[in-house]
This record gives sequence, C-alpha cells and structure tokens, in this order.
Amino acid sequence: MATVSLEAIRKSFGSTDVIHGVDIDIEDGEFIVIVGPSGCGKSTLLRMVAGLETVTSGEVCIGGNRVNDLEPMDRDIAMVFQNYALYPHMTVFDNMAYGLKIAGTAKDEIVERVDSAARLLQLEDYLKRRPRELSGGQRQRVAMGRAIVRKPSVFLFDEPLSNLDAKLRVQMRLEIKQLQRRLGVTSLYVTHDQVEAMTLADRMIVMNGGIADQIGAPLEVYANPATEFVAGFIGSPPTNFLKAQSAEVTIPGAVTLGIRPEHLLLTSEPSPVAGTVLYSEALGAETLVHLRLPDASLVTVRQGATEPLPAEGTSAGLTWDASEQMLFDAEGRRCDQPAA
Repeated sequence: MATVSLEAIRKSFGSTDVIHGVDIDIEDGEFIVIVGPSGCGKSTLLRMVAGLETVTSGEVCIGGNRVNDLEPMDRDIAMVFQNYALYPHMTVFDNMAYGLKIAGTAKDEIVERVDSAARLLQLEDYLKRRPRELSGGQRQRVAMGRAIVRKPSVFLFDEPLSNLDAKLRVQMRLEIKQLQRRLGVTSLYVTHDQVEAMTLADRMIVMNGGIADQIGAPLEVYANPATEFVAGFIGSPPTNFLKAQSAEVTIPGAVTLGIRPEHLLLTSEPSPVAGTVLYSEALGAETLVHLRLPDASLVTVRQGATEPLPAEGTSAGLTWDASEQMLFDAEGRRCDQPAA
C-alpha cells in the first residue's frame, strides 16, 4: 500500500496541451475515481501514473518516491483494463500466474497467491477453464485476480466495466468496492459513468477538457458543485440551467441559475417561470416531468410516483426554494458561495 501524489501534472502531444496541471495527494488505501466525458484527459492522467505515458511537466510520486522516470514494471502498480487483456490459449490459473512466472516467483508461492485470489474472487471452480468458456463478469474477475496476485502498492482501473451489461455493471461495482476495502490497496479508477463515480469513490476528480474542475467526496461535489460543468455532469437527471439576473451577485450582467430536478416543484399558481409539459416518464418510484420554457430551453422535474401527473401540452409553473439554487458566472464558475 502507498500514497500517490500528483503535483502540477501536465501533458502535451506536440503543441497540443491535453492535461493542464493536476494536483492531488491520495492517501494510503484511498479509492479515487477520475470521471469525465470522452476526451477530457482522464485515461491520459491514469496512464501517466502507470508510466504508459510520459509526463511533460510535474511530479508523480508513489509511496513518497518520484517515479517519473521509472518503467511501469518498476512502479509497484497493477492495472486492470477495459478489454481484460487475457491470453486466450491459457487457463484461468495460467493467466493469473503469468506475471509471477515472468518475475521468477517460486512455484509454491505462485500456487498460494493464485489460490488465495481465486477464493477471494469466487473463481476456484474456473481455474482450469480458458477465457472463451467464461462470462464477461468472470473474465473481468480473472483480470482483477491477475492484478491482485502481484500484491501491488496501487491498483489502476481503466474503465474496467465498460464491456459489461447494465445489470452486471451494478454487481461488479459492488464487488470492486468490497474487494478494495478488504485489500486496503490505494486505487485510481477511471470511468465516464458518473453513477459509478458516485458509488465507488472516497473522492473523485471531475475532469473537464484536461482540467480537474473539482476534487472532493461524491456527496460534497453533488451538493456543492464548483462549476456549471460539474453541476451538469454529476447527477442524473442533470441539473437544469436557466438564464437569470441577480442583484445579489457581485458579477454584473446575466448569470446562469442551476437547480436540480428534485428541488423543483410544479404549481398551478401564477409563477415567474412556467413552461409547457412535453411528456412524463413514470419510472416506478419516481416520475420525471419534462417541460419546455418560452425560450425553448428544457427543464426536468423529479417528483414522487404518487403525485398527480400533469397533462401533456398543458402549462405548469415552477417554484423552488432559493436556498437550493446555484448561480454561475459567465465563465461557468460558482459565484453565489465559496466552492467546497
């Protein structure tokens, strides 16, 4: 186990800057999720920690040691990829043992480590099978087992669940979280799925165009997003954004008002903000009501399943508690209160 420190990390490909300076100190045993849309730089950041990409400037430290110039094999890390990267002609046992054999580990120790990891991952009955005989979830467990047997100081996960169906993703999220807690290994996990980030992370790094827009615990980021991007990316359905004027804001001119769907209420009373009901989604425990405002923008209201559904095509007013709203300046930064 080890701490990980990133200090002013930057990455450029030729004249193109893709990572614009990321700073974070990761505690021993902490689970960090790097989340953001495609092309935001999250995998590039992870690959620099792994040593698969060179660092243009800044310092990467693992266990207090600078590792910028070390090869991946010398960084005491293990990586789990999206595509499993299993050898198809090898059994599960041999796939999990391969790295140890290459490192010259004694046969008895290899057997002990593989058997231990197989028990942990419930793979005891599959050690003689080949990857083609396994389900997607079982293949991902083998990939994790191959990382576990190395007993690394740091686990690196690069979108490991992207190839799984929705139900299996939920199951594997729980298994990865429990496994990380049991092993206590410092972990960095990349995903584009904000639900994965919210459920797995001790803290998450929300990446936006190569910049760490916000770093914090999931519920802190959700409750107090530092930027308009974070407010729109973290949360499902996403935050509603309305153009507004506010005399209370020191920044002059128009600001953007953000309000989450669960904080909006529909009303039949006169309201400064009203729209036309487009349609409703009854999801069982809740209902999402979608409206179009006069300026053509769309708004989503989340309400309980027992609340009456407004008829499509009718007009409905919107109200909310001002304490739940968020204000962002012209550059998308939070301007109504200090960011967490």
